[in-house]
Amino acid sequence: MKSNNYRTIWISDLHIGSTQCQADVLLDFLKHNDSEKLYLVGDIIDFWSLSKKVYWPRDHNTIIQKILRKARHGTQVIYIPGNHDENIRDYDNYVFGDILVKNRDIHTTLAGSRFLIVHGDEYDTIARYHKWIAKLGSKGYDLLLDFNRLLRMVRRLFGIQSQFSLAAFVKFKVKNAVQFISDYEESIVDTLKDGQLDGVICGHIHHAEIKDINGFLYVNTGDFVESCSAIVEHEDGKLELVRWQKKESKAFEDDAAPLEAL
Repeated sequence: MKSNNYRTIWISDLHIGSTQCQADVLLDFLKHNDSEKLYLVGDIIDFWSLSKKVYWPRDHNTIIQKILRKARHGTQVIYIPGNHDENIRDYDNYVFGDILVKNRDIHTTLAGSRFLIVHGDEYDTIARYHKWIAKLGSKGYDLLLDFNRLLRMVRRLFGIQSQFSLAAFVKFKVKNAVQFISDYEESIVDTLKDGQLDGVICGHIHHAEIKDINGFLYVNTGDFVESCSAIVEHEDGKLELVRWQKKESKAFEDDAAPLEAL
């Protein structure tokens, strides 16, 4: 399959190091999509999960290898840390293995639109001021995703390949969760709309979307836990939400060398 080429790609909430990461789909996405610039918009490595249980299978190594390889071969890779990898925020403007860490960035599209790139937990009052509640909610969310992972395996056994997410279904059936998403979006837009910006590109809430809110473009990358989604900028500057489904049964079999070999 021929690779798609874009000016910019944004992905977030990969949660590498947790059982929730859909590593096979993510590797397939990285294989078939290239760009001049790649933004990693937070919660890339899930240190919350790793602090409770060390989980690092071979394909998680391969994800890191592939991103590093893209950086070495000319892709500008910018890592914007999130709340699950917040310790990396201490290294603002450092370069690690050709990957630049920035707590936030401004990206200008080819069409001239200016976007703030930020993970987004800074605008989530629960994540910011009540971290214990956020971690408790994360635990419940993980349990739901564990069940969702089993359901996905059963669906694949029956040849059903759609990216149905039980967790997402439950979220949008619970009134308070829907209200939280709306409040989160409005909080970001109200804070940033007068800052000489045309929009914001963020992650954090695992809900992919592109929408205009009072003339300000709100863009959320989604995740590679539930929706397996990304935001891309085409060569004409147009932004698009991409929902990825795995194209190949085995991705990166030849790329699975030990990390130390790189």
